[in-house]
Amino acid sequence: MASDAKPASSDQAPDGGNHPWLKGYPPDVTWNSDFTPSLMGALLDDAVAAFGDRPCTYFMGRRLSYREIGALSDHAAKGLQALGMGEGIKVGLLLPNSPTFVIFYFGVLKAGGTIVNFNPLYSLDEIEFQIRDSDTKFMVTLDLKVTFDKVEAMLERGAIEKAIVADFAPLLPPLKSAGFKLMRRAALAKVGASPMKHRIVRANDVLDNDGNYDRPVITPDAIAVLQYTGGTTGTPKGAMLTHANISINIAQVKAWQNRPPKQTDRVLGVLPLFHVFAMTTVMNYGIGSGMEMILLPKFELIETLKLIGKLRPTMMPGVPTLFNAMLRHPTIKTFDLSSLDYCFSGGAALPIEVRHGFEALADCNVVEGYGLSETAPVATCNPLDSPREGSIGLPLPATEITIRSLEDPAKEMVRGEPGEICIAGPQVMTGYWKNPAETESTFVGRFFRTGDVGYMDEEGYVFIVDRIKDMIIASGFNIYPRRIEDALYEHDAVAEVCVVGIPDAYRGEAPKAYVRLKEGASATAADLIAFLRPKLSKLELPAAIEFRDELPKTMIGKLSKKELRTQATT
Repeated sequence: MASDAKPASSDQAPDGGNHPWLKGYPPDVTWNSDFTPSLMGALLDDAVAAFGDRPCTYFMGRRLSYREIGALSDHAAKGLQALGMGEGIKVGLLLPNSPTFVIFYFGVLKAGGTIVNFNPLYSLDEIEFQIRDSDTKFMVTLDLKVTFDKVEAMLERGAIEKAIVADFAPLLPPLKSAGFKLMRRAALAKVGASPMKHRIVRANDVLDNDGNYDRPVITPDAIAVLQYTGGTTGTPKGAMLTHANISINIAQVKAWQNRPPKQTDRVLGVLPLFHVFAMTTVMNYGIGSGMEMILLPKFELIETLKLIGKLRPTMMPGVPTLFNAMLRHPTIKTFDLSSLDYCFSGGAALPIEVRHGFEALADCNVVEGYGLSETAPVATCNPLDSPREGSIGLPLPATEITIRSLEDPAKEMVRGEPGEICIAGPQVMTGYWKNPAETESTFVGRFFRTGDVGYMDEEGYVFIVDRIKDMIIASGFNIYPRRIEDALYEHDAVAEVCVVGIPDAYRGEAPKAYVRLKEGASATAADLIAFLRPKLSKLELPAAIEFRDELPKTMIGKLSKKELRTQATT
């Protein structure tokens, strides 16, 4: 595996030159490291060899060891090959977090195929678009109606050739399994009665073999995952992530953490594995470090808090709304979060008061990082023991960051001046699937243009200002919603806030704030405007403030600007 980084040759000046982050880089981490790429199947095989008897997955009361998960993935690889699986064949995973996801993810990759991750909450049209755009041939799902019905519809539309359906109940301990089949029968699909049953293969039949699959003749440059993203345009595009991209990103994160795995290490998998953040920081990083993955099929706040106290995870990747939800729960102090050594925050900007509040509550560091689907995903991270206030951190080993002009991406900005964050490194995708024009427009030389606005300080720490597509242009001036949001979060009554641009007859656009107040708190729009006046310019003051009981969120729990923007303009 690629975790043994060694210094690479570098012509940079000792003071950092164009790499200012070298001035304050963690002394025990080598930035100019040379990582050796590997096939992703080796990640699990190496973990089986090193941690075979350790628990690999915990799912609703049932544990499977690394040896068991490794063997099942081998069986999946051979069964898939018997169905016609081969190099580059696209296999979709439409699954909640479960051992089935892990088994077939690695089974597909071991067989030489390419994973296409699907969000189970997508509409049928969204799923069909992604299937046809990616050339997905097979789809793996569970026999739960909520997932199976969508896959069955794709069979009826002729979008996929075959569906591989795994049974949900056997994933549970025996008593829970029997109880689920008895009490939750309505939640299970009648797979055998499906009119498409001639094109459905049961997962048990796929796994019914000796596990001796044919090793594919592929290199680490082969595409391992097509990770779909809306990017800066909102049009879904498949980021082509190779085995090298993903395996090296795991190695980069391990090198950054720079601590040997402990047998007691456990990672809480509350974020969905089909999202690139959890795919890397929960599943792949967890396996590469021999951790037990505590997998939750969906986020339920109270159950999650109880599970932390019971199973005592040491690491929890999350998004800011997850930490905020825990922090704001009225009985949070009755739950035991003391097992957490550290938490990684990503996916969106982490409000400073949320970070401070959660760190005080759980007595652990909340470390903010940054990445995108196109970077596999982690590109920057704060030092684990000394995070920089308000920053997304320093570039990971072998990663370069430049800040480019919003008007001319060929021009680099001076330190401290905002511009587009651009990334180069071995974890950056090879391009967008079947979309050379979009690929060309999103790179400037070897640097990937993120669509995020930020700046770099003199020590190489990167600070996010906002996304280019979220930027509001009022009377010709750039307004960054995050600046308004950060100011509103300082008000004692505000629990959540999201700012979007709305049409304005005079200024073109104007900011509007959607606010959820803390339970039992009260504030009026006039109160909040008065609070903001000393903090913001007149142009930045919200033209409107709307209070809501709940703010819309994406599947991974990020506040959904897209949905609010649509509501505000329709």
